[in-house]
Amino acid sequence: MEHIKIGIIGAGETGTPLLARLFEAPFVQVVGVADLDLSQPGISLARGHDVMVTSDFMDLARLGENVDILIDVTGVPVVRESLRQYMQESGNDHTLIMHERIAILLMSLFAGRLVKGKHDELEYH
Repeated sequence: MEHIKIGIIGAGETGTPLLARLFEAPFVQVVGVADLDLSQPGISLARGHDVMVTSDFMDLARLGENVDILIDVTGVPVVRESLRQYMQESGNDHTLIMHERIAILLMSLFAGRLVKGKHDELEYH
């Protein structure tokens, strides 16, 4: 494995700093970023790195084994459940779904202090 292939779901205040750190890591390949609001700063950051962006988080799940880790920073239970269900139904036992709390732990370690995830009022269906 030359790169760890990552997809990020959520490109706002939590996802953007994490995404920036991932772009700095030479062993990480960001394969896609999803957010309902395509004007989020993480979407612009991804576009600047020629990374696929989408408003449908399931587009990232449909990449199958081309994604090693899907990082969900939405904090929305239906997103996590939809991803889990899709992985089971598609037989994808390769891709891991990383919970928002783990992402916050990583961001807190980077920052040297506890950071909080922030979410707006958009709804996932």
